[in-house]
Amino acid sequence: MITAAGTTGHERTTRALRLASLLFSGVFAGFLVAVLVLELSLRRYDAAVYTQVRQVELVRLDDLASGTLLPALLITSTLTAMALRPRGPALWPTATALVLLLSVLVTTLVLNLPVNADQLGWQVQAPPADWADVRDRWQLAHAVRTGAALAAFGLLSWAAMSSARTGHRPSAPPLPAQVPGKAGPKPVVEESA
Repeated sequence: MITAAGTTGHERTTRALRLASLLFSGVFAGFLVAVLVLELSLRRYDAAVYTQVRQVELVRLDDLASGTLLPALLITSTLTAMALRPRGPALWPTATALVLLLSVLVTTLVLNLPVNADQLGWQVQAPPADWADVRDRWQLAHAVRTGAALAAFGLLSWAAMSSARTGHRPSAPPLPAQVPGKAGPKPVVEESA
């Protein structure tokens, strides 16, 4: 169905999904950047300070990560599936963003979450002897997933902008030449002097 503004329900749905994907992927990427800055700031502190801050981080930050990454993945998957039919300019950046977000999820599940679970059991005044090695592994995995999340957000932004440029726009009424049975405007002929 086409509305008075000239857009279809499909186009409105796509726009709403693009907005939602930008919101969730952008908040997620920004969150990861903030954690990365905090983690890098903690590198100059000893084991007890690091352990205490990590345990505070783990109280609710995993909830924020799940609450933004999972909707971003779901919405980006939906947008990718919707873009397969027309194969428009948004398909490849959206599909690549989906692959990047999936790599973030895998990195999180395989590398970051197991370390998080271990760190919850650390004693603040007596962290394990290899705490710095564990920290370094976690921070490296986090830096990788932060880069992937930022790239995904950039690609989703690009896809949204390219869709807006090439998508359906309300048009002016057709010229008489475009209406069957009506004569079009007369061509302008320049006379030479």
